Amino acid sequence: MKAIENMMRKFEPTHEGKWSKLHPAWDAFYTFLFTPGETTQKGAHIRDGIDLKRTMFTVIIALIPCLLFGMYNTGHWHYASLGQAGEFMDNFGDKFMYGVLRTLPIVIVSYGVGLGIEFIFAIKNGHAVQEGFLVSGMLIPLIVPIDVPLWMVAVAVVFAVVIGKEVFGGTGMNIVNVALTTRAFLFIGYPTKMSGDKVWVGGLGDEGTQVADGFSGATPLGDLATAASVHVENNTALDKIAALKEKITLMPDLKDQLTAKIEALNEIVASNTEVITNKLSIVPSMADSLFGNIMGSIGETSVYAIAIGAFILLYTGIASWRIMLSFIAGGLVMGFIFNFIDGNPFQAIDPLHQLALGGFAFGAVFMITDPVTGCQTNTGKFIYGFLAGFFAILVRVFNTAFPEGVMMSILFFNVMAPLIDHYVIQANVKRRMKRLKTKTV
Repeated sequence: MKAIENMMRKFEPTHEGKWSKLHPAWDAFYTFLFTPGETTQKGAHIRDGIDLKRTMFTVIIALIPCLLFGMYNTGHWHYASLGQAGEFMDNFGDKFMYGVLRTLPIVIVSYGVGLGIEFIFAIKNGHAVQEGFLVSGMLIPLIVPIDVPLWMVAVAVVFAVVIGKEVFGGTGMNIVNVALTTRAFLFIGYPTKMSGDKVWVGGLGDEGTQVADGFSGATPLGDLATAASVHVENNTALDKIAALKEKITLMPDLKDQLTAKIEALNEIVASNTEVITNKLSIVPSMADSLFGNIMGSIGETSVYAIAIGAFILLYTGIASWRIMLSFIAGGLVMGFIFNFIDGNPFQAIDPLHQLALGGFAFGAVFMITDPVTGCQTNTGKFIYGFLAGFFAILVRVFNTAFPEGVMMSILFFNVMAPLIDHYVIQANVKRRMKRLKTKTV
């Protein structure tokens, strides 16, 4: 390593030389490999071996279990779509290698484009390269479908880094999560590539692909959203049947015509009921949901893999347990409320099962805990996390056209975080002022 350090020192661009503008790029590579050589000489300082780059690297380590499981899960569902998967652990090497070959290009594009923009802004503005994208570059591939086109990923990353971060001043100044901004851009700009039955399995949408009989590429949340949507159609049809029966009593001369309409509506109700039953029957069990043997975004399916990452982040003190815990509590409360309300089949899902599906667990560990876009006060963290989790389940269940509410909820409360902190601080100021007046009197 000493030889590499000496070589890098030899090629260090000086601040006065013609390559001086490239010094931020050199510094980024050097400090990634080695501890900065500068030391403090005077004054009071906190002496710690960890800096922003190493903090970001710890988060990446926490993401590795999700990445590895996501790669294998991608391969498993690809072969399942062809009818060649067998049991989950069968053909391990083939499945994992397929996942690696499909996932790595997304990772490369995400890092290549994002870090490229970071370097351009650093060189242009003459400051050191900011390391915030080290984590965002890994998060982005884990929250998108495996079949998303690479050029779309590149365009979305450009938008998220430039508009979502750099315009606010770069790392530490952005008001919204960069990775979720990327996903929001993709969902709004290219909805057919971010939802539906063909984007979650590699190669499922390719022309000429022979899909196994009975295989559906829908995610569990997609099936539940379909069941909820069909349930609404059924209620509408039943209301029409009731109205037609009432008309028969008022207009008996139209009985034959109205009866024919009622029979047609009854057939629709029967067909819809069968669809609802089928969709609910294929929702994965709690065990499969926790393990991650389901379709979804690359790194969001396995709660166990996410839990490993949560342990690393909490043990190292990088993530806030207040936000993480309150986010889960908010989701559970909303889930229990839905259980007590008579509504669509989506509302009847067990709250714990609800949290194990979709991207809720991933959002609780890696998204809502972003220290830059979240609340800074301890009380604010509890409020921020609880409301984000509460609304995540609310959006997921009520908006059947958009079966995952985690992204929209977290982005919304990213924007609301400064306001929450403001009111928490003002409440503290008022309480202290009241205490001061009491003592004065």
